[in-house]
Amino acid sequence: MESENETDSCCANHTSSEVVKTEEADCCSNKGNVVAFPTANTTPDTSDKGERTEYRIHGMDCPSCAVTIEKGLNRLDNIQEVKVNYNTAKLQVSGSSALSFDNIEQEVQKLGYTAEPVKQNQSYRTYDVVGMDCGSCAKSIENHLSKISSVKDASVNFSTGKMKVAHDNSVDDIVSEVSKIGYKASLLTDNNKTAGKTKNKEGYGLITFSGILIALGFIGSFTGLPSMLSIISYAVAIVISGYKPVKSAYYAVKSRSLDMNVLMSAAAIGAALIGEWFEGAIVVWLFALGNALQNRSIEKTRKSISNLMELAPSEAWIKAGSELVKKPVEDVSIGETIVIKPGDRIPLDGEIIQGETSINQAPITGESIPVDKIIGDTVYAGTINESGSLEVKVTKLVEDTSLSNIIHLVEEAQEQKAPTEAFIEKFASVYTPIVFGIALAVIVLPPLFGFGAWGEWVYRGLALLVVACPCALVISTPVAIVSAIGNAAKNGVLIKGGTFLEKAGAIKSIAFDKTGTLTEGKPKVADIEALAVSEHELVSLAVTLEDYSTHPIAKTIVNYAKELSIQPKYGEVFKNIAGKGVQATIDGKIYYAGNLKLFEEMDIDLDHVKRKVDEIQSQGKTVVIIGTEQEIIGIISVADTIRKTAVEALNALKQAGINQLAMLTGDNEGTAKMISETTNVNRYFAELLPEDKVKAINQLQSEGHKVAMVGDGINDAPALVSSDLGIAMGGAGTDTAMETADIVLMADNLEKLPHTVELSKKALTIIKQNIWFAIVIKIIALALIVPGWLTLWMAVLSDTGAAVIVILNALRLLKVK
Repeated sequence: MESENETDSCCANHTSSEVVKTEEADCCSNKGNVVAFPTANTTPDTSDKGERTEYRIHGMDCPSCAVTIEKGLNRLDNIQEVKVNYNTAKLQVSGSSALSFDNIEQEVQKLGYTAEPVKQNQSYRTYDVVGMDCGSCAKSIENHLSKISSVKDASVNFSTGKMKVAHDNSVDDIVSEVSKIGYKASLLTDNNKTAGKTKNKEGYGLITFSGILIALGFIGSFTGLPSMLSIISYAVAIVISGYKPVKSAYYAVKSRSLDMNVLMSAAAIGAALIGEWFEGAIVVWLFALGNALQNRSIEKTRKSISNLMELAPSEAWIKAGSELVKKPVEDVSIGETIVIKPGDRIPLDGEIIQGETSINQAPITGESIPVDKIIGDTVYAGTINESGSLEVKVTKLVEDTSLSNIIHLVEEAQEQKAPTEAFIEKFASVYTPIVFGIALAVIVLPPLFGFGAWGEWVYRGLALLVVACPCALVISTPVAIVSAIGNAAKNGVLIKGGTFLEKAGAIKSIAFDKTGTLTEGKPKVADIEALAVSEHELVSLAVTLEDYSTHPIAKTIVNYAKELSIQPKYGEVFKNIAGKGVQATIDGKIYYAGNLKLFEEMDIDLDHVKRKVDEIQSQGKTVVIIGTEQEIIGIISVADTIRKTAVEALNALKQAGINQLAMLTGDNEGTAKMISETTNVNRYFAELLPEDKVKAINQLQSEGHKVAMVGDGINDAPALVSSDLGIAMGGAGTDTAMETADIVLMADNLEKLPHTVELSKKALTIIKQNIWFAIVIKIIALALIVPGWLTLWMAVLSDTGAAVIVILNALRLLKVK
């Protein structure tokens, strides 16, 4: 049914196809999704459709785009079936053989869209990679592996330190190939989490030893020792500290990559060739030290996922008859009963079947106060049983728990490239070869035309080579984004990628769905006014009408009748009247339950009823009118309570710089005004039908606002899609919320929203600081080369030192509270 107040929730009754229609009506406002897309594998189909593969489509604005793609691909030879799902942005293609898919991406591009193959997880292995200093290292590994015929696809992410490879050869072969380039790879399992720490300790030992050699050589040059001994000390130091970058440089050049290892190796070798042994040794030593410090710092940002993984215990106590048996969580099946003792972490998602307790859900939702749980309530893996002993029936396998979904989403989010990061990488890919070319020109041209000695210009050119490395600039954005997303996840907020982090920092207006977002969403019957029948009869008719509805108000009336043991009558021919209410035939007569709009269409004198409705609604209550086409039988008023955390959160948002807070509701004007005054929102949009929410969002956008929409998942899907940033609330219990929105508040309240906005703004500030700092350092270094004041060791410091400072600045985001 639909009441005067609560039409904003009627989307709950819509099918997915109805949501699509709403989106199609407003197709131009679609903002797209950002997902990590590896390479596809065609998989044999057990039917008679031959081979099948799947792609993710970018650029579809409405369902008609999906039809266009289907028609375009169906014309291709050897294509048997094409299915495009607009909601999921996925394309499924069946062909007579794997060769049928060769032209899919090109054909989709001709139609004006982009197709990215979706990988099949079973063909890919994930590795940890230790030793990468910036994005160029990741690119070098990708390029090297792509030259190997047994490697089908390789994707390396510097920010997360992960590598995903589809390969036919052995794991040892892949590890060996990566080690050739100077990095350490290990297949990702639960047993190799400390691989990075071991590597770092080894690196510090070698760095210390080579530093001692350089110091001995330097002291020796002032104490009358033969210069050859000092040179030998410097040369040994160059070999020790320079072995890794030179080896990496060799394979980088071989795979046509121009990364920092190439530039630093050229500078060190060049310095030695012109007799500047001390400078060459200092270059490789500072480079090695800087890399070690970078690795140590960036590992802190990568711990956000590993810490999440460690939240849930690896074993669970299973109740087997009268005995308790300990099992690995991977071996626990749905339906089994697990026992959780007080103080223990819950190993798997499930439903309490015995016991009462308080659960600390902070690891999942970020809520600081433990939540009371009784029989029938849901508990989540990774949360902590504070008090009583529990028996829990497992409802999800280990790979499907809320915690596993969070980990998966955070990993995907950290692998996404934000617009700023993508731009910086493009800039660096142009900047590096240009400066490299200029460095070669500086080395060759001036002495060739008689302007100074070769040694002088070679030295300047080598310094310029070092300055050509854009490491600090490239690293400035991804480390900040990974840190911010990790911080948010730790506090019960899922940000699905750097794009949405940047958007959240730029948001100036937020629209809130009322029911379940600003209010508890659990209304209670406040008053009953029977006009033509007894109160008992009125409730009996009302519960008959509402028993088949999923609307929150309907559920409230049904629950109220159950509490009073009032039985429904026999009804038939139930019908939902969108935006107005419901009807049913009871005892051969049609009855209606709904708002005033519903009865205004009937030939009934409503003057007396309107006055009563206005009086009730002025008190902030929702009105449900029960009647027939001839008379009004009675009025039931229902009241919803405003969330305590909502008022605090809205005030905090205003302090955070959000200058436009709007409320979207199906309430009448008077009730909406009262609620808006109580919650302190700037404006409200009242008496909205579901499709009107999209119009309200569009109106705010047309006024020049970057608008975020906060709702509770599928009910608000059209508005979430139409907004610049969709924020869903209560993700811990709703898979739909995780899928629909760009940002998910895991707790069922707005408590963490101000933190999310503050964190996003802080992240944008730090990204800007890092970019400008990196650029200014480069400009200063380039300026010092002209008069010959920039030494090689100063050039190295300008790069590695700046990179370390940039990382440390980004790490501040991990501590934002």
